[in-house]
Amino acid sequence: MNYLPFVAGLAAGPVLRTLVVRGALLKLGRDVRALNAGDHRPLLAGYAPDAVLRFNEGDHRWSGDHHGRDAIERFLREFVEAGVQGEIKDLWIGGPPWALRMVARFDDWAVDEQGERIYANRTCLVVRTRWGRIVEHEDFYEDTNRILTFEQALRDRGRTPVSTS
Repeated sequence: MNYLPFVAGLAAGPVLRTLVVRGALLKLGRDVRALNAGDHRPLLAGYAPDAVLRFNEGDHRWSGDHHGRDAIERFLREFVEAGVQGEIKDLWIGGPPWALRMVARFDDWAVDEQGERIYANRTCLVVRTRWGRIVEHEDFYEDTNRILTFEQALRDRGRTPVSTS
């Protein structure tokens, strides 16, 4: 009996998984660099039209459930306009390619016009995809009070939410 096809099949699984993880990390890294440079469009393109982005409740410009691409675009525009920068520190992926689940550690921060750091936090992003498009995205912050303090710092500097200006 020839076991070569069986062994080749076993070897292909981990290789394919590695390629999927590497590809996801490269794309997310590229999208985050664009977001840091002020362009939210590459990241937005990764969301399905019916996607939902859930963010911590609270009284700040990002809170709530953002349903659909238009709402997610407003969320991302607020992120860019507030000067938030971020970096993916770790990424874990599970599930088949047509229904991946990803968890990422994402550290973010912002500085004001004088270069003073007015915000820093650590985030856990939980994402569910369907055929490579994000359908559900939820953010969990290490310290939600930092977001409220950041919101007040932005308002003190005259930086109102984009959606209301």
